[in-house]
This record gives sequence, structure tokens and C-alpha cells, in this order.
Amino acid sequence: MWRFFAGILTYMSTKRILTGLRANGELHLGSYLGAILPMVNLQKRYSGNSDYQLNMFAPNLHSFTTEVDHSQLYSQMIENFKVFMAAGLDINQDNTFVYRQSEITAHSELCVILDNFAYFGELSRMTEYKDKATRSENVTAGLFNYPVLMAADILLYGATYVPVGDDQRQHLELTRDLAQRLNNKFEQELFTIPVAFKEQLEFYSRDTGLRIRSLRSPENKMSKSISDPAGTILLSDSPEEARKKIMSATTDSVGAVHYDFDTQPGVSNLLQILATITNESQSAVNSEWEGNERYGDLKQATADATANFLESFQERLSNVDESQLLEKLEQGEAAMREVANATLLRVQKAVGLKPVY
Repeated sequence: MWRFFAGILTYMSTKRILTGLRANGELHLGSYLGAILPMVNLQKRYSGNSDYQLNMFAPNLHSFTTEVDHSQLYSQMIENFKVFMAAGLDINQDNTFVYRQSEITAHSELCVILDNFAYFGELSRMTEYKDKATRSENVTAGLFNYPVLMAADILLYGATYVPVGDDQRQHLELTRDLAQRLNNKFEQELFTIPVAFKEQLEFYSRDTGLRIRSLRSPENKMSKSISDPAGTILLSDSPEEARKKIMSATTDSVGAVHYDFDTQPGVSNLLQILATITNESQSAVNSEWEGNERYGDLKQATADATANFLESFQERLSNVDESQLLEKLEQGEAAMREVANATLLRVQKAVGLKPVY
């Protein structure tokens, strides 16, 4: 660990990529295609490149912001890491660190500080908060405060790139605002400011944040947070179960295939799933199916590709070595704790919580 890390001195010259995935229930196809697979592909792209570092963490403190089965939280968190490994993440690479948010107390401590520089108005305007708040009678302070803790997750490690979906765009911009706000107030570079959303997309080669939709309600994203069993393909679904869900997917009455989420969200969702799961370009898949009047053929092709994927993925998942994962988590946490504490100390000195010598 220390041989690669070489202390804080070399850390600041590295471009860091940071991502996390909450452990709230079982993961689904949308999570895999929209969050997991892009990170695995990024790691492969920068494999062996010491100019880049991948921080892959479990944001388990965020899990409390919405309904969660606390008895399953720990095991689901470990399962999430195993899913990444089954998807192709190589946790043995020198420039990849895996860790658990709750094992590094600086996340919580920096969040408390940042809370006092985040404005109530800007937090109340967060679309993700407003959307989830409408579905709950008892909205928690944790849900309201979610973006500030997310900012702490990012800023502690000087992350440049934070690949997120479109639903997290506002949270990323808040992170940038908070970093700039404190840098300006204390007239020093307390934080590295992550690049803007457009540059994030360019970095990980996506024109827009990929958002896999519900098969039954394609105006909504496929989500583990909403009770939508018929519209959500779980990674634990059998290939046959997945086939049935896709063959029953909502389409439309247009009568011809066009890739247009505004007018044909169900059909476009199937095209997006087919392109991503087969690792084909969206434009190539769209061209193949453009104008086709048989929705059933598109459903069948998507169902076949998804069933083949699940069969292969589930076999790989069953062969993941959990003991190796736990060892790597402890190593990653030791290394990242040192970095996070150094950032926290710098901020504590700036705001007057620690003496400046």
C-alpha cells in the first residue's frame, strides 16, 4: 500500500476519479448499466496509468436518507462490492482504492463544517430532495442534508472526476459551489474543485447521463427505491424472469421504432438497454432498428441479450472471493483515512478549530 501511495506528497499530482453506490436493497439492471459498468470501463481505460486514481467507496451513511432494511445493510454493502468485482473491477490494481464511508470519520466531521456554509435555500431547491420528499410523510434532516455529505465525500480526496447521472447534477454543482465558497472566504485552496458536469460526461465518454427507465413506467428511472417489481430487472432475477419483464414492457401506439425519449420513452429505453448491454454504440443500434414496425422483435432481441448477460454475470458473482475483498477494504481504508484526515486538518485550521503553527 505505502509503496504506491508514497505519502501525501505524490497524492496531489494525481487526478482522482471518485464514485459510490448506496446499499439500499438489491441492485438492478439500471444500476449496473448506468453506474457500475461505466466505472469498470473507466478503470480498464486507465489501467496502469499512475496519473489517475480510482476511489470506489460504499456511501453507507447515505443509506439512512431513505427507507432501508438495517438488518441487511452491512451484507448488502459487501454484496455491492462483489457486484463490481463480478462486473470486472480489478481491486488489485495499484491505482484503485475500495473503502467504506463510515470507516473514515472525516466524512462526517467535514459534513458538519460544510453544513455551516451551505444555504437552506440552495438545499431546498434540490430536485432529488423534492422528488423523494413528496413520497414520504416524515422527511428526515438526513435526506435534506444528503448533498452536503456528498460534497464532503468528494472534497476530502480532491476528486477531479465524479461520474454521476443527470439526477445528481445539482449535487455536483453544489459541491463545486461549496469548494469555491470556502476557498474564497479563507483565501486559500482548501479544496480541489471537481470539473463541471459537461466535462464529467466528456471524460467518461457519455453525451448525457445514462438513465435506464422502468420497463412499465418509462417516464421514471428504473429504481430500487420505488416498488416497481414488474418494471425493474434485479441482478438476482433469473434469465427467464428478466425475459418476461422485457416482453411485457410498456411501449406506445406510434407503430414504428424511433429513438426519442420525449415521444417514445418505452421503445427508446429498450434501445438504450440493448445498446449498453451488448456494448454497441447507441447510434449503431438505433440505425439497425429505426422504422421497424415490430415492437415484439425489439423486445425479443433485448430480452435475449439481457438473459445472456444475467446468466454470465451471476456465474461470475458466485465465484467472487469475499475474503480478498475484505482485506482490500481494510487496506484502502487505511490509505484513504490518511488523505481524508489531512484535508480535514487543513479545513479545521482555516475555520479556527485547530491552531495554525
